[in-house]
Amino acid sequence: MTERVRVTGPPRQATAGRAASRLGDVHDQTPLGDVYLRSLLRAQLGLAARVLVLLAVTLGSLPLAFRLAPALVEVDPFGIPLPWLLLGVLVHPLLLLLAWRYVRRAERNERVFADLVRDRPDDPNAPVHRRAEDGA
Repeated sequence: MTERVRVTGPPRQATAGRAASRLGDVHDQTPLGDVYLRSLLRAQLGLAARVLVLLAVTLGSLPLAFRLAPALVEVDPFGIPLPWLLLGVLVHPLLLLLAWRYVRRAERNERVFADLVRDRPDDPNAPVHRRAEDGA
């Protein structure tokens, strides 16, 4: 009879015949791991900056528009003053859309990073992911 072995999870150390993954470089804080981590942080920071610029341009331009065109303040669609309608009602769907899009793109950046540091698949025909900054 063979001896029973209790398996509690994946092996925690790389086997001698297998090269260490790039994730080990990140955990061990090697210079290569630092480059990988900085690329993720740069992608996430760029994404956050783009979302903040878009938010500042859209919401920041409203007071300027009302200042340059005072007649807009007098417009009352649905019996509600236009500034109140824009800033009190319509801004919330915009914020939700920006937040949803930001979270989706940030998760995509993290998936690309995880694919980058994971061991390469044995299949040379495996799909190659785009850079994290593309299309963000």
